[in-house]
Amino acid sequence: MWDRLIFVPNLWTGGTDARHISNAALGIAAGRIVYLGRANDLLGEPWQLATQVEYRNELLTPSLVDCHTHLVFGGDRSDEFAERQAGASYAEIAARGGGILATVRATRASSVEQLVEQAAPRMRQLIADGVAAFDIKSGYGLDFDSERRMLQAARALGERLGATVRTSYLALHAVPKDVDRKGYLDSAIDAWLPQLHTEGLIDAVDAYHEHLAFDSAEVERLFARATALGIPVRLHADQLSAQGGAALATQFGALSADHLEYTDSVGVAAMARSGTVAVILPAAFLVLREKQRPPIAALRAAGVPMAVASDLNPGTSPMLSLRLAMGLAVSLFGMTVEEVLLGATKHGARALGLEANSGTLVLGARADLALWSVDRAEALPYWLGGELCVETIAGGRTIFRRA
Repeated sequence: MWDRLIFVPNLWTGGTDARHISNAALGIAAGRIVYLGRANDLLGEPWQLATQVEYRNELLTPSLVDCHTHLVFGGDRSDEFAERQAGASYAEIAARGGGILATVRATRASSVEQLVEQAAPRMRQLIADGVAAFDIKSGYGLDFDSERRMLQAARALGERLGATVRTSYLALHAVPKDVDRKGYLDSAIDAWLPQLHTEGLIDAVDAYHEHLAFDSAEVERLFARATALGIPVRLHADQLSAQGGAALATQFGALSADHLEYTDSVGVAAMARSGTVAVILPAAFLVLREKQRPPIAALRAAGVPMAVASDLNPGTSPMLSLRLAMGLAVSLFGMTVEEVLLGATKHGARALGLEANSGTLVLGARADLALWSVDRAEALPYWLGGELCVETIAGGRTIFRRA
Protein backbone atom coordinates (compact mmCIF):
# COMPACT_ATOMS: atom_id res chain seq x y z
CA MET A 1 0.00 0.00 0.00
CA TRP A 2 1.23 3.46 -0.84
CA ASP A 3 1.39 5.92 2.03
CA ARG A 4 1.02 9.03 -0.05
CA LEU A 5 0.26 9.99 -3.63
CA ILE A 6 0.82 13.56 -4.78
CA PHE A 7 -0.64 14.93 -8.02
CA VAL A 8 1.03 18.14 -9.23
CA PRO A 9 0.85 20.19 -12.44
CA ASN A 10 4.66 20.45 -12.64
CA LEU A 11 7.50 18.23 -11.45
CA TRP A 12 11.27 18.62 -11.89
CA THR A 13 13.22 15.41 -11.33
CA GLY A 14 16.67 16.90 -10.90
CA GLY A 15 19.68 14.74 -11.68
CA THR A 16 21.99 14.70 -14.66
CA ASP A 17 19.10 13.87 -17.00
CA ALA A 18 16.69 16.28 -15.33
CA ARG A 19 13.18 16.26 -16.74
CA HIS A 20 10.22 18.59 -16.36
CA ILE A 21 7.01 16.54 -16.20
CA SER A 22 3.62 18.18 -16.63
CA ASN A 23 0.49 16.75 -14.99
CA ALA A 24 2.68 14.55 -12.83
CA ALA A 25 2.21 12.17 -9.95
CA LEU A 26 4.59 10.86 -7.30
CA GLY A 27 3.86 7.91 -5.02
CA ILE A 28 5.53 7.24 -1.67
CA ALA A 29 5.70 4.02 0.34
CA ALA A 30 7.85 3.40 3.42
CA GLY A 31 9.56 6.75 2.89
CA ARG A 32 10.68 6.01 -0.68
CA ILE A 33 9.52 6.92 -4.16
CA VAL A 34 7.49 4.09 -5.71
CA TYR A 35 5.92 5.95 -8.63
CA LEU A 36 7.16 8.89 -10.68
CA GLY A 37 5.64 10.00 -13.96
CA ARG A 38 2.57 11.36 -15.68
CA ALA A 39 -0.69 11.10 -13.80
CA ASN A 40 -2.38 9.67 -16.90
CA ASP A 41 -0.03 6.69 -16.80
CA LEU A 42 -1.24 5.58 -13.36
CA LEU A 43 -3.80 3.21 -14.84
CA GLY A 44 -3.22 -0.24 -13.45
CA GLU A 45 -1.05 0.97 -10.59
CA PRO A 46 -2.19 0.36 -6.97
CA TRP A 47 -2.54 4.06 -6.36
CA GLN A 48 -6.19 3.69 -5.39
CA LEU A 49 -4.97 2.09 -2.16
CA ALA A 50 -2.85 5.12 -1.16
CA THR A 51 -3.55 6.22 2.38
CA GLN A 52 -3.28 9.89 1.45
CA VAL A 53 -4.07 11.30 -2.00
CA GLU A 54 -3.30 14.97 -2.61
CA TYR A 55 -4.07 17.22 -5.56
CA ARG A 56 -1.64 20.12 -5.33
CA ASN A 57 -1.13 23.28 -7.39
CA GLU A 58 2.61 23.60 -6.82
CA LEU A 59 5.90 22.59 -8.44
CA LEU A 60 7.43 19.42 -6.97
CA THR A 61 11.24 19.01 -6.89
CA PRO A 62 13.88 17.20 -4.87
CA SER A 63 14.35 18.98 -1.57
CA LEU A 64 17.51 21.05 -1.33
CA VAL A 65 20.77 19.91 0.26
CA ASP A 66 22.88 22.45 2.18
CA CYS A 67 26.23 20.68 2.08
CA HIS A 68 28.36 23.23 3.97
CA THR A 69 27.14 24.93 7.16
CA HIS A 70 28.50 25.96 10.54
CA LEU A 71 24.95 26.03 11.85
CA VAL A 72 25.72 25.23 15.51
CA PHE A 73 27.41 28.02 17.46
CA GLY A 74 26.96 30.31 20.45
CA GLY A 75 26.20 34.02 20.17
CA ASP A 76 26.64 36.00 16.96
CA ARG A 77 29.15 38.46 15.49
CA SER A 78 26.97 41.26 14.19
CA ASP A 79 29.41 43.72 15.77
CA GLU A 80 32.16 42.46 13.45
CA PHE A 81 29.85 42.94 10.49
CA ALA A 82 29.78 46.65 11.28
CA GLU A 83 33.58 46.68 11.71
CA ARG A 84 34.12 45.09 8.33
CA GLN A 85 31.87 47.62 6.66
CA ALA A 86 34.06 50.30 8.26
CA GLY A 87 37.13 48.80 6.57
CA ALA A 88 38.56 46.25 9.01
CA SER A 89 39.78 43.02 7.37
CA TYR A 90 38.93 39.52 8.53
CA ALA A 91 42.60 38.97 9.49
CA GLU A 92 42.70 42.21 11.53
CA ILE A 93 39.57 41.28 13.45
CA ALA A 94 40.92 37.78 14.13
CA ALA A 95 44.28 39.17 15.33
CA ARG A 96 42.60 41.11 18.14
CA GLY A 97 40.61 38.17 19.43
CA GLY A 98 37.57 38.40 17.21
CA GLY A 99 36.58 36.14 14.37
CA ILE A 100 36.40 32.42 15.08
CA LEU A 101 37.82 32.83 18.59
CA ALA A 102 34.96 35.17 19.59
CA THR A 103 32.47 32.49 18.66
CA VAL A 104 34.59 29.91 20.50
CA ARG A 105 34.12 31.82 23.75
CA ALA A 106 30.34 31.95 23.33
CA THR A 107 30.14 28.31 22.24
CA ARG A 108 32.20 27.02 25.14
CA ALA A 109 29.81 28.78 27.52
CA SER A 110 26.78 26.93 26.05
CA SER A 111 25.35 23.55 26.97
CA VAL A 112 24.15 21.07 24.34
CA GLU A 113 20.56 22.14 24.90
CA GLN A 114 21.49 25.83 24.67
CA LEU A 115 23.31 25.19 21.41
CA VAL A 116 20.27 23.35 20.06
CA GLU A 117 17.93 26.15 21.14
CA GLN A 118 20.12 28.77 19.47
CA ALA A 119 20.57 26.77 16.26
CA ALA A 120 17.01 25.48 15.82
CA PRO A 121 15.55 28.77 14.51
CA ARG A 122 18.35 28.98 11.94
CA MET A 123 17.75 25.43 10.82
CA ARG A 124 13.99 26.00 10.64
CA GLN A 125 14.57 28.96 8.33
CA LEU A 126 16.55 26.78 5.94
CA ILE A 127 14.01 23.96 6.13
CA ALA A 128 11.33 26.54 5.31
CA ASP A 129 13.44 27.37 2.24
CA GLY A 130 13.21 23.78 1.00
CA VAL A 131 16.29 22.20 2.65
CA ALA A 132 15.92 18.67 4.06
CA ALA A 133 19.59 17.58 4.35
CA PHE A 134 22.45 19.42 6.03
CA ASP A 135 26.13 19.34 6.73
CA ILE A 136 26.82 20.74 10.21
CA LYS A 137 30.41 21.31 11.30
CA SER A 138 32.04 21.55 14.69
CA GLY A 139 35.02 23.87 15.03
CA TYR A 140 33.81 26.54 17.44
CA GLY A 141 34.60 24.50 20.55
CA LEU A 142 38.32 23.81 20.06
CA ASP A 143 38.50 21.68 23.18
CA PHE A 144 37.26 18.13 23.58
CA ASP A 145 34.13 18.78 25.62
CA SER A 146 32.99 21.72 23.51
CA GLU A 147 33.60 19.96 20.19
CA ARG A 148 31.62 17.00 21.51
CA ARG A 149 28.75 19.23 22.59
CA MET A 150 28.61 20.82 19.13
CA LEU A 151 28.44 17.42 17.43
CA GLN A 152 25.84 16.21 19.92
CA ALA A 153 23.79 19.34 19.24
CA ALA A 154 23.99 18.70 15.49
CA ARG A 155 22.69 15.15 15.97
CA ALA A 156 19.92 16.42 18.25
CA LEU A 157 18.84 19.04 15.71
CA GLY A 158 18.36 16.41 13.02
CA GLU A 159 16.28 14.28 15.37
CA ARG A 160 14.21 17.20 16.64
CA LEU A 161 13.45 18.81 13.28
CA GLY A 162 13.31 15.67 11.12
CA ALA A 163 16.06 16.63 8.68
CA THR A 164 19.04 14.55 7.58
CA VAL A 165 22.23 15.79 9.26
CA ARG A 166 25.79 14.84 8.34
CA THR A 167 28.36 16.05 10.85
CA SER A 168 31.87 17.28 10.02
CA TYR A 169 34.60 17.30 12.67
CA LEU A 170 36.39 20.64 12.23
CA ALA A 171 38.68 20.89 15.24
CA LEU A 172 41.36 22.13 12.82
CA HIS A 173 39.45 25.38 12.35
CA ALA A 174 41.72 27.54 14.51
CA VAL A 175 44.21 27.12 17.37
CA PRO A 176 42.81 28.46 20.65
CA LYS A 177 44.54 31.47 22.11
CA ASP A 178 47.37 30.75 24.57
CA VAL A 179 47.48 27.03 23.67
CA ASP A 180 50.59 25.21 22.46
CA ARG A 181 50.07 24.49 18.76
CA LYS A 182 51.73 21.07 18.71
CA GLY A 183 49.93 20.00 21.83
CA TYR A 184 46.62 21.11 20.34
CA LEU A 185 47.24 19.15 17.15
CA ASP A 186 48.27 16.06 19.10
CA SER A 187 45.04 16.18 21.08
CA ALA A 188 42.70 17.05 18.22
CA ILE A 189 44.11 14.38 15.88
CA ASP A 190 45.25 11.53 18.10
CA ALA A 191 42.82 11.71 21.03
CA TRP A 192 39.62 13.60 20.25
CA LEU A 193 39.08 12.33 16.71
CA PRO A 194 39.16 8.59 17.49
CA GLN A 195 37.11 9.06 20.66
CA LEU A 196 34.35 11.08 18.98
CA HIS A 197 34.36 8.65 16.06
CA THR A 198 33.88 5.77 18.50
CA GLU A 199 30.91 7.65 19.96
CA GLY A 200 29.31 7.83 16.51
CA LEU A 201 29.41 11.62 16.30
CA ILE A 202 31.52 12.08 13.15
CA ASP A 203 30.44 11.52 9.54
CA ALA A 204 33.35 13.38 7.91
CA VAL A 205 36.55 15.20 8.88
CA ASP A 206 37.17 18.75 7.67
CA ALA A 207 39.95 21.32 8.13
CA TYR A 208 40.65 24.97 7.39
CA HIS A 209 43.70 24.93 5.11
CA GLU A 210 44.87 28.53 4.89
CA HIS A 211 47.85 30.76 5.72
CA LEU A 212 46.06 32.03 8.85
CA ALA A 213 44.91 28.54 9.91
CA PHE A 214 46.55 25.15 9.18
CA ASP A 215 49.27 24.22 6.70
CA SER A 216 49.56 21.24 4.37
CA ALA A 217 51.62 19.08 6.72
CA GLU A 218 49.12 19.56 9.53
CA VAL A 219 46.15 18.79 7.30
CA GLU A 220 47.89 15.73 5.87
CA ARG A 221 48.44 14.40 9.36
CA LEU A 222 44.76 14.87 10.21
CA PHE A 223 43.55 13.32 6.98
CA ALA A 224 45.88 10.33 7.32
CA ARG A 225 44.39 9.64 10.76
CA ALA A 226 40.83 10.07 9.46
CA THR A 227 41.52 7.75 6.52
CA ALA A 228 42.96 5.11 8.83
CA LEU A 229 39.73 5.28 10.83
CA GLY A 230 37.64 4.95 7.65
CA ILE A 231 36.20 8.48 7.87
CA PRO A 232 35.76 10.49 4.64
CA VAL A 233 37.38 13.93 4.44
CA ARG A 234 36.49 17.37 3.14
CA LEU A 235 38.52 20.59 3.05
CA HIS A 236 38.15 24.37 3.26
CA ALA A 237 40.54 25.00 0.37
CA ASP A 238 42.12 28.00 -1.35
CA GLN A 239 39.64 30.54 -0.01
CA LEU A 240 41.90 33.49 0.77
CA SER A 241 45.17 32.49 -0.91
CA ALA A 242 46.70 29.90 -3.23
CA GLN A 243 47.75 27.08 -0.92
CA GLY A 244 47.25 24.05 -3.16
CA GLY A 245 44.36 22.95 -1.00
CA ALA A 246 42.18 21.47 -3.72
CA ALA A 247 44.98 19.22 -4.95
CA LEU A 248 45.81 18.23 -1.36
CA ALA A 249 42.20 17.22 -0.72
CA THR A 250 42.17 14.92 -3.72
CA GLN A 251 45.19 13.00 -2.44
CA PHE A 252 42.89 11.63 0.24
CA GLY A 253 39.87 11.08 -2.03
CA ALA A 254 38.01 13.97 -0.44
CA LEU A 255 34.25 14.15 -0.84
CA SER A 256 34.61 17.87 -1.49
CA ALA A 257 36.90 20.86 -1.58
CA ASP A 258 35.09 24.04 -0.57
CA HIS A 259 35.46 27.77 -1.42
CA LEU A 260 38.21 27.42 -4.09
CA GLU A 261 38.59 31.11 -4.98
CA TYR A 262 42.37 30.68 -5.50
CA THR A 263 42.39 27.14 -6.86
CA ASP A 264 44.69 26.81 -9.89
CA SER A 265 44.64 24.55 -12.95
CA VAL A 266 46.55 21.83 -11.09
CA GLY A 267 43.85 21.72 -8.42
CA VAL A 268 41.06 21.69 -10.98
CA ALA A 269 42.65 18.81 -12.88
CA ALA A 270 43.18 16.87 -9.67
CA MET A 271 39.52 17.31 -8.68
CA ALA A 272 38.39 16.14 -12.11
CA ARG A 273 40.47 12.97 -11.76
CA SER A 274 39.30 12.19 -8.23
CA GLY A 275 35.63 13.08 -8.61
CA THR A 276 35.87 15.49 -5.68
CA VAL A 277 32.94 17.92 -5.56
CA ALA A 278 33.68 21.65 -5.76
CA VAL A 279 31.49 23.37 -3.17
CA ILE A 280 30.87 26.99 -4.15
CA LEU A 281 30.14 29.45 -1.32
CA PRO A 282 29.21 32.87 -2.70
CA ALA A 283 27.86 34.41 0.51
CA ALA A 284 31.28 34.44 2.20
CA PHE A 285 32.76 35.99 -0.95
CA LEU A 286 30.08 38.69 -0.79
CA VAL A 287 30.36 39.44 2.92
CA LEU A 288 34.17 39.55 2.85
CA ARG A 289 34.13 41.75 -0.27
CA GLU A 290 36.55 39.44 -2.00
CA LYS A 291 37.65 40.05 -5.59
CA GLN A 292 39.07 36.68 -6.61
CA ARG A 293 36.31 34.44 -7.97
CA PRO A 294 36.50 30.64 -8.02
CA PRO A 295 37.50 29.19 -11.42
CA ILE A 296 33.98 28.27 -12.51
CA ALA A 297 34.76 28.07 -16.23
CA ALA A 298 37.75 25.80 -15.61
CA LEU A 299 35.77 23.57 -13.25
CA ARG A 300 32.98 23.37 -15.83
CA ALA A 301 35.35 22.55 -18.68
CA ALA A 302 37.03 19.82 -16.63
CA GLY A 303 33.70 18.25 -15.69
CA VAL A 304 34.11 18.81 -11.95
CA PRO A 305 30.71 18.52 -10.19
CA MET A 306 29.85 21.84 -8.54
CA ALA A 307 27.66 22.14 -5.45
CA VAL A 308 26.34 25.37 -3.93
CA ALA A 309 25.89 25.86 -0.18
CA SER A 310 25.01 28.58 2.29
CA ASP A 311 28.18 28.36 4.44
CA LEU A 312 25.92 29.59 7.24
CA ASN A 313 28.21 30.85 10.00
CA PRO A 314 28.26 33.78 12.45
CA GLY A 315 31.21 35.65 10.95
CA THR A 316 31.62 35.52 7.20
CA SER A 317 28.33 34.09 5.93
CA PRO A 318 25.24 34.87 8.02
CA MET A 319 23.14 33.28 5.26
CA LEU A 320 19.70 31.83 6.02
CA SER A 321 18.63 30.95 2.47
CA LEU A 322 20.19 28.36 0.21
CA ARG A 323 18.11 29.73 -2.67
CA LEU A 324 19.74 33.11 -2.19
CA ALA A 325 23.15 31.45 -2.30
CA MET A 326 22.09 29.84 -5.59
CA GLY A 327 21.12 33.23 -7.00
CA LEU A 328 24.41 34.77 -5.87
CA ALA A 329 26.36 31.96 -7.51
CA VAL A 330 24.70 32.89 -10.80
CA SER A 331 25.08 36.66 -10.51
CA LEU A 332 28.53 36.82 -8.85
CA PHE A 333 30.29 33.76 -10.28
CA GLY A 334 28.63 33.15 -13.63
CA MET A 335 27.24 29.72 -12.84
CA THR A 336 24.28 28.73 -14.98
CA VAL A 337 20.79 28.25 -13.59
CA GLU A 338 21.02 24.54 -14.36
CA GLU A 339 24.35 24.32 -12.51
CA VAL A 340 23.02 25.90 -9.33
CA LEU A 341 19.87 23.77 -9.38
CA LEU A 342 22.00 20.63 -9.59
CA GLY A 343 24.45 22.18 -7.14
CA ALA A 344 21.81 22.50 -4.42
CA THR A 345 20.38 19.02 -5.05
CA LYS A 346 22.33 16.24 -6.79
CA HIS A 347 25.87 17.57 -6.30
CA GLY A 348 25.16 18.81 -2.78
CA ALA A 349 24.04 15.30 -1.89
CA ARG A 350 27.21 13.89 -3.46
CA ALA A 351 29.37 16.20 -1.34
CA LEU A 352 27.77 14.58 1.73
CA GLY A 353 27.98 11.02 0.44
CA LEU A 354 24.17 10.94 0.09
CA GLU A 355 23.89 10.75 -3.70
CA ALA A 356 22.43 7.22 -3.68
CA ASN A 357 19.31 8.40 -1.86
CA SER A 358 18.94 12.17 -2.07
CA GLY A 359 19.13 15.04 -4.51
CA THR A 360 17.29 13.42 -7.44
CA LEU A 361 13.77 12.11 -7.89
CA VAL A 362 14.07 8.52 -9.12
CA LEU A 363 12.27 5.30 -8.30
CA GLY A 364 13.56 3.77 -5.10
CA ALA A 365 15.17 6.96 -3.80
CA ARG A 366 14.33 8.41 -0.43
CA ALA A 367 11.30 10.69 -0.70
CA ASP A 368 13.05 14.00 0.06
CA LEU A 369 10.85 16.53 -1.70
CA ALA A 370 9.92 20.20 -1.80
CA LEU A 371 6.74 21.83 -3.06
CA TRP A 372 7.03 25.38 -4.37
CA SER A 373 4.61 28.17 -5.31
CA VAL A 374 6.22 28.58 -8.76
CA ASP A 375 5.79 26.78 -12.09
CA ARG A 376 9.39 26.03 -13.03
CA ALA A 377 12.57 25.06 -11.19
CA GLU A 378 14.40 27.96 -12.86
CA ALA A 379 12.36 30.33 -10.70
CA LEU A 380 14.01 29.10 -7.49
CA PRO A 381 17.34 30.96 -7.92
CA TYR A 382 15.65 33.75 -9.90
CA TRP A 383 13.70 35.10 -6.91
CA LEU A 384 16.10 36.57 -4.35
CA GLY A 385 14.27 35.82 -1.12
CA GLY A 386 10.56 35.42 -0.57
CA GLU A 387 8.54 32.53 0.81
CA LEU A 388 8.43 30.20 -2.18
CA CYS A 389 8.56 26.86 -0.37
CA VAL A 390 5.12 25.53 0.56
CA GLU A 391 6.18 22.18 2.03
CA THR A 392 9.42 20.33 2.76
CA ILE A 393 9.31 16.53 2.99
CA ALA A 394 12.07 14.28 4.35
CA GLY A 395 11.74 10.52 3.93
CA GLY A 396 8.08 10.91 3.03
CA ARG A 397 7.36 12.89 6.20
CA THR A 398 6.44 16.58 6.22
CA ILE A 399 8.96 18.57 8.25
CA PHE A 400 7.68 21.98 7.16
CA ARG A 401 4.34 23.20 5.83
CA ARG A 402 3.58 26.87 5.29
CA ALA A 403 0.43 27.98 7.07
